[in-house]
Amino acid sequence: MVRHILLVKFTSETSEQDLSQLEQAFYQLKADIPGIEGVEFGANISPEGLDKGYTHAVLMTFVDVKARDAYLPHAKHEAFKAIFVPMIADILVFDYEF
Repeated sequence: MVRHILLVKFTSETSEQDLSQLEQAFYQLKADIPGIEGVEFGANISPEGLDKGYTHAVLMTFVDVKARDAYLPHAKHEAFKAIFVPMIADILVFDYEF
């Protein structure tokens, strides 16, 4: 299994409606692309103040590295990125196997 973690700072132009639509689009990726076991999307609620400005996280779980690698260039992922990337002020991506 592979965890694919995104920590995101959104642009100031990104609205709550944009975030809601984006969240649903992330969940749709699971339905559209084989090998995605799970998707979670959420806003930071930590009281520690160590978020460095990242406001949201996405956690995707893939069945294996091969599934993650197939997802990255997948046409549905590329179409999704056309919506997502313009909303990003900064992003951190971190994958690990477990």
